[in-house]
Amino acid sequence: MVEVPITLACGNYDRARPIMDGRVRIEGCAVTCLPLYPEEIFFRAFRYHEFDVCELSLSSYIRTVANGTCAYTGVPAFVSRIFRHSGIYIRRDAGVREPADLRGKRIGLPEYQITAVVWMRGLMQHEYGVKPTEIHWRSGGQEEPGRDERTPLAPIPGLDLKPIRPDQTLVGMLREGELDALFTARAPSSFLAGEPHIARLFPDTRAAELAYYKKTGLFPIMHLIGIRNTLLEKYPWLATSVYKAFCEAKALAMTDLCDVNALMVTLPFLEAETRETMAVMGNDFWRYGVHENAKEIEALTTYAHEQGLVDRKLSIDELFAPSVYEISRV
Repeated sequence: MVEVPITLACGNYDRARPIMDGRVRIEGCAVTCLPLYPEEIFFRAFRYHEFDVCELSLSSYIRTVANGTCAYTGVPAFVSRIFRHSGIYIRRDAGVREPADLRGKRIGLPEYQITAVVWMRGLMQHEYGVKPTEIHWRSGGQEEPGRDERTPLAPIPGLDLKPIRPDQTLVGMLREGELDALFTARAPSSFLAGEPHIARLFPDTRAAELAYYKKTGLFPIMHLIGIRNTLLEKYPWLATSVYKAFCEAKALAMTDLCDVNALMVTLPFLEAETRETMAVMGNDFWRYGVHENAKEIEALTTYAHEQGLVDRKLSIDELFAPSVYEISRV
């Protein structure tokens, strides 16, 4: 049998690694794996459509589907998801003690459309009543100057969103007092270095995130897997093959978390941490599937519309290959 040659670009996660190291095969495919950082994958995928199968920003995917320019079809293997309370950083002297204090502040973000900050703004609006239009947003490179939106962003009525100068960085502006806070997926170098001017809005992020999950039941989704439309048109079976492979790879990763014979992750209390997480979120706490994640998908599509990123709220059925809604079982 002649296998279809495909490129797969994805982060080197434990839940994707079995595909990358060959333990799990994508049926019918000869796979060239490219383990890359998400920012690079997204830039190359959305700008140039370079990969056959790849990790995609869910927010950017929603936007491109809404405007009819998306080159990929989604598969509900959500390889990246994380609570985002930990991604809100403040200047200690900016007078920000609680979320309500963010009103009227100057807040930096790498891109207005990135999934992490869409979730953060949704959190601020729906849990604390702070709307995006009540904040002065400044976008640009966090550590390096020159970053811009990966897909074109039209002006949003009522929103104060401006790019920073080409020679500036968000980290530098926060250090100099030109910003009051940062919303970002990646921890700022100044925070990691312990610079005294910077702190997290939620000092005990674990407690805040557990409380959020217990209240809302939401485990925020960041990224999904996409298949190039031109390839899927030629090989319609590919969506199911890719989805099955990612489900199998995740199952292996979940098994490793509970293995006390030889720890697979460099964390002494890995098994105890896993059991504690299961006690709160259930055994399959990192869920794949459309129906299994309907609440999170509904929330993000709502936030994208509310925040002016799309001109209409998308339905779930517009986002995923029909063949992955139900997988046959023996």
